[in-house]
Amino acid sequence: MTNTAAEDSRYWVRSVARAADVLEALAGGAQGAGMSVTDVAAACGLSKSAAFATLYTLRHYGLVADDGEGMNRRYRLGMALARLGNRAQDQLSLRDLARPTLVELTRLTGMNSRLAVPESDQAVVVDQVSNGERIQVDLRMGTRELPHCTGLGKALLAEMADADVSQLIERVGLPRRTSHTITDLPTLMAHLKTVRELGYAVDDEEDADGIFCIGSALRDHTGACAGAISITGLKRDLPAWRYQELGRQVREAAERISRDLGYGA
Repeated sequence: MTNTAAEDSRYWVRSVARAADVLEALAGGAQGAGMSVTDVAAACGLSKSAAFATLYTLRHYGLVADDGEGMNRRYRLGMALARLGNRAQDQLSLRDLARPTLVELTRLTGMNSRLAVPESDQAVVVDQVSNGERIQVDLRMGTRELPHCTGLGKALLAEMADADVSQLIERVGLPRRTSHTITDLPTLMAHLKTVRELGYAVDDEEDADGIFCIGSALRDHTGACAGAISITGLKRDLPAWRYQELGRQVREAAERISRDLGYGA
């Protein structure tokens, strides 16, 4: 719902909206400087009295803090927001949050979609949505995906620094799964550079003959990698342009989930 649409709703509470605007203004202020009442009023399009009343109320709940006296008083975000943010993260289920996007991704692409998280140098599948076709790729919950030859694994690898990738490969190796599997580190490193540029990874029959997978990483509110999503299907001589189209759709789905996780907020 857009702000304009929300404001037209009978459920719209103007004072709550004003408080949210004030918090957003304080969040955008210079680090360590704080904002005066005048600054907040100008940023939010409020009178000084309305801005002060809102700041005063938010301060009572610890959502806003202040320093100084009189004309030198400056306001900043309160530490109660940190506590609420931590609680929000505690209550967040990646599977529940990602599920609607996975369902939509399967509908758009006609492919099976999956969600995985990094664990013990591999990608562990924690959710999946079937495309409902009679002939199914053998996908199982809890499957551990190899990092160097799967869409999920390569999407996660691409989020790591090269030095960390080298150390991981030292531990797990580069076992050959098919004739298309990347089995030397320099080639893998060059491939991961392309993955970073595109925003998605393609497993083109590298883990199993006749099967392709396209994966893209998820980021949380800190910018850290939170997992990856992918689509998987039978190759069936797909043209190159179709891989690019599917890659874009997977990347955009991953970006939506990342935004829901707070990335870029």
